[in-house]
Amino acid sequence: MQNFKPFFTFLLCVFCSGLLAACASGGGYGGYSTRTTPPPSAPPAQEAPSDLETLSRAQPQTMSQAQMDNLPAVKVGILLPLSGQHKALGDAMLKAAQMALFDLGHTKMELLPRDTQGTAQGAGSAAQSAINDGAQILLGPVFASSVQAAKPVAARARINMIAFSTDWSLAGGNTFIMGFLPFDQVQRLTQFATSKGVSRVGVLAPQSAYGNVVTSAFNRAATQNNIAVTQTATFQTNTNNLAPTVREFSRYDARQSAGALQSAPFDAVLMPVGGQDARAIGSLLTHYELPPRSVRRLGTGLFDETALASEANLDGAWFAAPAPGTRAKFEDRFLRTYGSRAPRLASLAFDATALTAVLAKRGLETTGRPSFDREAISSPNGFSGLDGIFRFRPDNTAERGLAILEFRGGQIITADPAPATFQNASQY
Repeated sequence: MQNFKPFFTFLLCVFCSGLLAACASGGGYGGYSTRTTPPPSAPPAQEAPSDLETLSRAQPQTMSQAQMDNLPAVKVGILLPLSGQHKALGDAMLKAAQMALFDLGHTKMELLPRDTQGTAQGAGSAAQSAINDGAQILLGPVFASSVQAAKPVAARARINMIAFSTDWSLAGGNTFIMGFLPFDQVQRLTQFATSKGVSRVGVLAPQSAYGNVVTSAFNRAATQNNIAVTQTATFQTNTNNLAPTVREFSRYDARQSAGALQSAPFDAVLMPVGGQDARAIGSLLTHYELPPRSVRRLGTGLFDETALASEANLDGAWFAAPAPGTRAKFEDRFLRTYGSRAPRLASLAFDATALTAVLAKRGLETTGRPSFDREAISSPNGFSGLDGIFRFRPDNTAERGLAILEFRGGQIITADPAPATFQNASQY
């Protein structure tokens, strides 16, 4: 990777995992909390110089090797499921973290991997073990129950923890949540859809906490952006037959009786689902005379799945997600290095490790100790890495600058690029 250039501000990015998307305790796009209102916006970015430091490129040393060798060692605990059901995920995330440390060339930073076993009890023990061995900050865990168990352990030690979960109800105090949240995705998507002339939207969502959160967020965003929600329906997540729900939702019978099947009841359909549910709903909408050419499909991060792009009944779909370019390079290098594909969460570990390395080095050079305090982590200018820019809000949840992606001709293309700084992303 290319070398870092020292800048005034830092920016970082993260992944989430489609694999864990349906898991309430997971770290993927579909993770959720029980809160019903979105977190507050981060403070506006400062008007000072906004050059960006990119964590996906290594930084040249600004000190001599001898000076670096004389710096005190920095110990970073990383809490991952290195055994049990999610062992493969934990191993891949650890490899990604090691890649970041190698790229940055921070010889005085030591990772302390600890096995959470994918359980709450294991996470609490892992956090305590890392702290006992001198960890000055914790990265992870992945699952919400594990974060909940590790959080008080870190708090007692008075160190911060940057968790890989998307359960933003756990944010606050000493805990920062890096995972993707639906609010930024919905707001970004709604604003883009409005700019493209979408004015009437139907919402078809699963009866789940995630579906409820996305629906509530979209209703608020729609009001702010002058979009009329003309139809809303829900379905049970375990249903094997969505046809009756989609038939009623599409007003098929009423349109047929009126002889107006070409008159769509909405310009677009928001469907916060992925995988087979997305395929089924897209196909059924077409079956009930609402093909993609007349009704746009709108998705959340659950659409960020290459296999869905080739689904003809989802062609033209829009969703908000990180721009894929830099991540693709990382995934290619991971494959060449380890002979296996990086899971969606792997770059989350890369970016978190890169962030701590940069903050550690900056602090050591200026104050003699790593900058793992709230002020450094919560820089209003944000961070940038493999998946674009993000910063932590006052409640310790991540706010992101996202791209609008589109399924077109079997591929995922960028319909609207992600912002490069939060100065030009203030509308989010």
